Parts: sequence; structure tokens; C-alpha cells
Amino acid sequence: MGAGPGDPELLTIKALRALESADVVVHDRLTPKAILDLANPKASLIDVGKRKSRHTLPQDDINALLVALALDGKRVVRLKGGDPFVFGRGGEELQTLRAAGIRAHVIPGVTAAFAAAASAGAPLTHRGLAQAVTFVTGHAAKDAEPDLDWASLGRGNQTLVVYMGVSTAPSIAARLIEAGRAASTPVLITENASLADERRMVTTLGELGPTVEGLEGPAILIIGEVAALADTAPVIITETEVLRGVS
Repeated sequence: MGAGPGDPELLTIKALRALESADVVVHDRLTPKAILDLANPKASLIDVGKRKSRHTLPQDDINALLVALALDGKRVVRLKGGDPFVFGRGGEELQTLRAAGIRAHVIPGVTAAFAAAASAGAPLTHRGLAQAVTFVTGHAAKDAEPDLDWASLGRGNQTLVVYMGVSTAPSIAARLIEAGRAASTPVLITENASLADERRMVTTLGELGPTVEGLEGPAILIIGEVAALADTAPVIITETEVLRGVS
């Protein structure tokens, strides 16, 4: 199940119902407490979160845990940040469950790219600026550079969204510029998308490396002309909007 980017109000109704009826919630490290608090009060909460180079549980152990809990007759929610099928390894876990003969359902979530674009008012596609959008990961196995089609990604008239790309941002920028993307191409960096401490910055490919230095929270990069449309001002919610349920 996708937990979305962090704002509890971006959960789907189906996701909320699943949380409320769960016996066990197996969740990632970055799942906000506000979302975990929506779970069945009697449910067991198990943190299997990963962070760079340090895992609470290796992936094989997570797979085995899900199988064991399900075979024990539990109603299990595997809660993953964003959408489980967008760089979330949800497919691997689903295959494991199917191989064990366990019935499983997938509940999609709002992925970070959508939350970051919506918050900043920077559409991922826009007539005259971007006729396509591509999602890539900036993180590869063993901290290697991601194996991507740089020649294709270097073409204009498209938006490139990079997940987990802060640590490799300098090399990503260099590769794209080498492939033909202008160093002046706008880049929107969104840290902690949808959360109260969300921070947005607009820079260029040529300045991307120095700009991301010091970022600590999870961040997403939106590269392309649409990034110039982003509003980098902090989001201020008025009391009237709160009463209306706007966030």
C-alpha cells in the first residue's frame, strides 16, 4: 500500500480503510507518525525501514516476514512511502507473496513527483515546454551511477524526475549537459514534499551540484523548462482554509 508523500490527507480512502482494519502494519522508516496513528489501535506496528547503507531488515528478510505474518492468518498492510510500484520494490514483495500462494492486493499512493509538482505549481507536462515526462532513480546498486539512456534524457521538450538523486546530483547534471541538455535548464528541488517543513529551490543544471549540498531530508529533482514555473515561496495556510479542509 502506498502511504503517499507524507501528508495524511493525501492517503486514498481505500488506503485509510485498509489501515483501520489491519492486524499488522509493516512500514518504512520515513512513514510519518500521523499516518501510523490512523491504523487500527490494536494493530502491531513493525518498522522495517531502510536508510542509505543501513537497513533495519534486508529485503529478503522483509519478504520472509510478510509471508510468515500472512501465513499466520494476519491481515497485513505493507505500508510503503509514495507509491509501492515507483522505486518502492513493491513488485519484488508482491512476487514473493504470490509465489507463497498468498492473496495480496495493491493500493496505489500519491508518488513524490506528483506532490512536489502540485505543491510548487510546476506541471510535469505543459504545452510548449514538455510533451513527455520520465521518472528515473539516481541511486543504483552498490552506490554506482545509474545505468540510464543519457542521450535520450538529454533531449529537450521533456521533464526528467529524479528520485533519490541528491547524492548523485553532480554526476547526473554533468551527464545530462554532456548529452546536450543546456546548463541553463531549470531544476526544481523539493525537500520533504507535502510535509510542514517542505522546502523548494529552483536552480539550473549547471548549479545543481552546489545547490544540493547540505540537504538532509528526502528530496526529489524535477529537471526541465517546467521547473521555471515553480513557486518557491513557503506555503502559508490561513485559518479559513484549515476550516475548509485545505492543506
